[in-house]
This record gives sequence, C-alpha cells and structure tokens, in this order.
Amino acid sequence: MSRIFVTGMGIISAIGENVAANRWSLKQGVCGITTLGLFPSKYSGVLPCGEIKLDTQSLREKLKAREPGMTRTSLLARHAFEEAVQDAEMTTAMISAPDTALVSATTVGGMCLTDELYHDAHRESNGSVYLSSYDCGSVAIDLQKHFRLSGLINTINTACSSSANAIMYGARLIKHGKARRAIVGGVDSLSKFTLNGFNALHILSHEICQPFDRDRKGLNLGEAAAFLVLEKEEDITNRKVYSELTGYGNANDSYHPSSLSDEGEGPYLSMKEALAMAKLEPGDIGFVNAHGTGTENNDASESQAMIRLFGKPPAFASTKSNTGHTLGAAGAVEAVYATLNLLYQEAYASLHFEVAIEGTALEPIQDYTSMPIRHIMSNSFGFGGNCSSLIFSKA
Repeated sequence: MSRIFVTGMGIISAIGENVAANRWSLKQGVCGITTLGLFPSKYSGVLPCGEIKLDTQSLREKLKAREPGMTRTSLLARHAFEEAVQDAEMTTAMISAPDTALVSATTVGGMCLTDELYHDAHRESNGSVYLSSYDCGSVAIDLQKHFRLSGLINTINTACSSSANAIMYGARLIKHGKARRAIVGGVDSLSKFTLNGFNALHILSHEICQPFDRDRKGLNLGEAAAFLVLEKEEDITNRKVYSELTGYGNANDSYHPSSLSDEGEGPYLSMKEALAMAKLEPGDIGFVNAHGTGTENNDASESQAMIRLFGKPPAFASTKSNTGHTLGAAGAVEAVYATLNLLYQEAYASLHFEVAIEGTALEPIQDYTSMPIRHIMSNSFGFGGNCSSLIFSKA
C-alpha cells in the first residue's frame, strides 16, 4: 500500500494564529491559558481557558465571511483550512477535484450558538439563521461550499479523539483508493454549552492545568482549529513533505461514559496497534505527545498504559498545558505539533509540572529540548473510552 505523507498544515490556537506562531510559542514555553474575555460568562475570572484572543467579528472581517448564521467554530475552521491548503501548494482545481476528500472533526460544532438559537425560537416565527449551523456536519458543509469541494466529505465526532480519527480515516480513504489526497483535521470553539457541560462533570480546574502532576486539579478548556493535507508518495513531486504517517490505532476499553479504566486498557491497545501497523518496537518511539488532560483519571490511566507498553516510557509531554484541551481539535492540533517535533528535531516542555504522580513516578520533560526523534507517538483519548494513537515518522 502507498506511504502517506503530510504535505501541508494549518492551525489557529490560543498560542498563535498560524503554524509558525504556534511553534515560536511552544519553543518559548508560552501558556495561552488565561481568563475569558471574548464572550460573557459567569465563569469569567473563575475558570481559566485557552481562548484565542481574536474576536469573532475580526475573524469574519479577516476571512471576508458574510454568510448569515456563521459560527465561530466554522470561522476558525476556515482559517486553519486555508493555511493548510496554501501550505501544501494546492491549486483551486486540486481542492475542488472529486478525488480530494475532506474529513472534518468536532465535538460541539455549531452548538456553540445554542443560546442564540434558543432566543430566536422565542422571537422569530420564520426560524433562525443559526438553525442550519446546529447540525453536527455544519463545519464540513461550510468548508465544502466555500472551497467548492466535490469529493468525499465526512464529519467525525468521537469526543476528544475526533480529529485523530479524522486523520486515520483520511489515510484509509487514500490507501483504499477512495481519494487521491485528504484534507483532515478538526475544530472546536469555546462556548457556554461546553463550559457548562464540562463544569457539570466536575473536571474543570480553577487553576491553570498541571498535566501528570500529583496535585493536578482538572483540565482547562481551549479552542482551536487545525488541518493537515495527506497525500500518497506517488503524487508528491518536487514539493515539500513534513512527516510520514506510519501507524495508527483505535481501541475502546468500554469502561465508563467519561472515564478510562485504571489500568489504561484502551490507551494501551491503541498504542500497541499503532506500533504494529508501523512495524515498530516500543523502543523505536523517541517521544510521546501525551493526551495529558490534567484530570485525575486521564493522567493516571495514560501513565499506567505507557508503563505497560514501554516499561520505561520515552520522553513525553502534554501541550494541553499550552493550549488547554481543545476537544475535537486536539488530535489535529497535536499532530501538527508532532510533525514540528520531527521537522525541527525538538521537544516542547510540559508546563506547570512540579511533583510526579505517586505510584508511577513519571515526569514529563519540563524544558524545551533539542533531541533526535525518528518516530513520535501522539495520543488522543475521548469520552466513552474511544482511544486513538498516531505515529508520525521523520520524512
């Protein structure tokens, strides 16, 4: 089967509005987790979040988006999508070709405007401009219309593993001849819907998150969009490549609707499957971009899974300490970061760590480090135990 390479990347997050800005922030150890400032919420000043400091109206103007009912989620997606296809030097004809697939992922999507839709339902007799945005596929539909895509299009929602699964699905479409190239990624924006929902689960921290720390208190929500362009080796001529997608795995430990099993069965199986596909041994992995949410359950479970698989795990870190947990965008955001790790042979620090978890004693790297990395694993674990692991290799 064809080898699959990353030929383009685009991203916007709390630490930067493009790939170069994100890399600079990661190298400098910038934390984009701050108090809320762009939409009214009773949690402003209470719950830190990875908020993109670019308001929705400015995004509209920057992207020349004039469609009614346009959500912040779709605007962020357009922004990252546009950078990715330009970076991959895709022509308009390539983007709209029937053999170009789009696999978009999101957890909340257009539901970020639930309040607006609710208010319109009480005021408007002719419906609401936000009604069509409420569909889980609204982001993909907007990208399809705006960029005139005509190939296979799909939306994946498996909570926090959504865009990792979008990357896997896009690669499979290429490998099985269903697409020549795939634009894959995900997006989620901050919203009252998300903040209220996660707060009800009692897993949001009132302090900046501390992934893998003994005294971690929970996660911080973030917002982001990231897309990557995947192409098979035969179609890449005289163009740059960033990394090779060599392995991926998905498993489910079926333990609890919002928690992983204590022994990390799902994470262990997804990592093991990704290694098998890549034909690699655990010792071949030079760095792990951990899921690392900062919650009591995830970090303990992921730690146990890494110990089961690696014995002594390789260097690892969680970039959610920079961006917050970006939900459906997280897998794609961290796939971009993993590719940067390989491209520049560097690892980014896990911020705010102080004391290792008792019983595992694992410590993420705490400083920016230049290091040789041939293969990197990136983990994304979602609600319901949906666990996905990707392996990227140096091109």
